[in-house]
Amino acid sequence: MKIIVAAAEVAPFAKVGGLADMAAALPKAWHADGHDVIVVLPKYGTIDPERYGMVKTDMLVAVPFGTWVEYATVWTCSLPGSTVPVYFVDSSDYYNRPGIYGYHEGFLDNDRRFMFLSRAVFELARALDFRPDIVHAHDYHTAPTMPMLKVHYWNDPFFEGTAGIFTIHNMAYQGMYDPVRAMSFGGFSPEDFHQGSWYEQDGIFNAMKAGIMFADKVTTVSPTYAQEIRWTPEGMGLQSALQVRGADLVGVLNGIDTSEWHPDVDDYIPVRYNRQHIEKKEINKRALLLEAGLSPEDVHDDLPLMGMVTRLTDQKGIGLLYQCLEPFISDHRMRFVILGTGEQRYEEFFRDMASRYPRHVIVGEGYNTPLSHKIQAASDYYLMPSRFEPCGLTQMFAQTYGAVPIVRSTGGLTDTVEPYDPIMFTGTGIRFQRYHADDCAAAIDQALRLYKQEPHWTRIRMNGMATDFSIMASARKYIDVFGWALERRS
Repeated sequence: MKIIVAAAEVAPFAKVGGLADMAAALPKAWHADGHDVIVVLPKYGTIDPERYGMVKTDMLVAVPFGTWVEYATVWTCSLPGSTVPVYFVDSSDYYNRPGIYGYHEGFLDNDRRFMFLSRAVFELARALDFRPDIVHAHDYHTAPTMPMLKVHYWNDPFFEGTAGIFTIHNMAYQGMYDPVRAMSFGGFSPEDFHQGSWYEQDGIFNAMKAGIMFADKVTTVSPTYAQEIRWTPEGMGLQSALQVRGADLVGVLNGIDTSEWHPDVDDYIPVRYNRQHIEKKEINKRALLLEAGLSPEDVHDDLPLMGMVTRLTDQKGIGLLYQCLEPFISDHRMRFVILGTGEQRYEEFFRDMASRYPRHVIVGEGYNTPLSHKIQAASDYYLMPSRFEPCGLTQMFAQTYGAVPIVRSTGGLTDTVEPYDPIMFTGTGIRFQRYHADDCAAAIDQALRLYKQEPHWTRIRMNGMATDFSIMASARKYIDVFGWALERRS
């Protein structure tokens, strides 16, 4: 198949969350399976062309925009570790600024920025003479490609037979815009926006709803999340639209790129290891503690290390830790390392914890790829108490690296972490059900009681490292979905 992947984030060029990882890993897996894939994203001002070997092409792409035409230049390189072409849409008006979305509230012209990206996907394909079987759009940013395919390109011979797939990574972010502006920028007739239309939700333009309604198939990133968003408040107001498209909604569990995320090949960690030599994980733990400034005497004080790499938001369960974490630290039961940024109150909370417990709490800030790998390799436990979690990747990384995940039973966490059974010696982690600090604390306590208690400590970690979360299974499931979409399109 010929596949265009359209996304606002693609690792390592631009990343906020798991969307970027999947938008990079899936194309590499499809390419390895013999498919022809290109990736399209904006050329943000924060991307360093020299670092990735990017070159500016001689293409000047004309992009119909409302009743006028705007232009984009194009840069290109390959996805690191592959020959998959990546094309960067360059517009100084839209993307040459700090950040991807605008922190915290978003840039005021995000409607215009992402409408432009969505329309540019098609005109770039034409300029490249790349006739796609599939346009694969990720989240609300490129959701407008779905109505554009049906409205602007349905009878275009160049896109004859092209099907649109829309993948939902997180229902919480929907792209809600002023309808007059959004319909104009997208080139859609203003008469097509009205109460109950495929563009409208609660009186405003909703990009995610448009993606859901116009796509040939809709996917989301785990089977459990696919059910939650239809029948529970996790649908964030779009439950009715998702129920209408229920027959075309498929939950495809995310996977991980084991060429990057596996302790046996990881270039970022001090000592590589695998399931047969898990004892080397202890060396990585000591190295991280020393790097964080602990003394050799402290490092040899054998406390379990609990890690997190996350956004500091309520979605990620940080509010629970605000209430229940400190007693475990003050009672000298564990050390805690966290990497992440987010809400100011949570950033201040962890910085305060680190200042009061410098031998027990380590805080990293920002987007730090080497440190995120080192945390996985060093941690005995990985904490993920999310309020909701469409899929999550870091709990998969944790199990692959021999860290025991402690998670709340929601979304993809339910699909990827099996509760440990000390009778049957099955399972890979600890799960708790209720979103409450007491339940989170009980799960942490249960986990800590397993630390170096044999045979359980060895079995739970070995079970996790034996689990196959590789991206190829996800990629092949998507190919099945693409085939069904093409049948529907024909």
